Amino acid sequence: MHTDAVHQSQFVLLNESTTPVLSRLSYHSHEPFAVTVSFRTERGRWIEWTFARDLLVAGLDEPAGLGDVRIRPDLSEDEDFLTLEIESPDGYASFELEVEDVRTFLDASTELVPLGEESAHFDVDGLIEEISNV
Repeated sequence: MHTDAVHQSQFVLLNESTTPVLSRLSYHSHEPFAVTVSFRTERGRWIEWTFARDLLVAGLDEPAGLGDVRIRPDLSEDEDFLTLEIESPDGYASFELEVEDVRTFLDASTELVPLGEESAHFDVDGLIEEISNV
């Protein structure tokens, strides 16, 4: 069976809370430059953030990101975790993700679309059609 997507769920810690939050990393080959991280709220809804897959790759080894999404391995007290910071006008949150889970997710995503080959999988005509039909 061939799939064009990778999904991986894990529990993460929100702002040093002792109660874990269910999260999901997703990658779809039709959006080859992006990954989405989703967090389940107590009301059963999912909050999603989409950002560059390259940001997640870079954040494994060093702080990465200048905007709304930042990956900071240096903020985690345990080297087995990364800190994912998300900021918007509505607030700020930081989550700890297990490094090994992120590596497994990224390995699976690069099996679908290798790093550096994203533009060969990107449907420019489809994007133009999508935004011109708004």
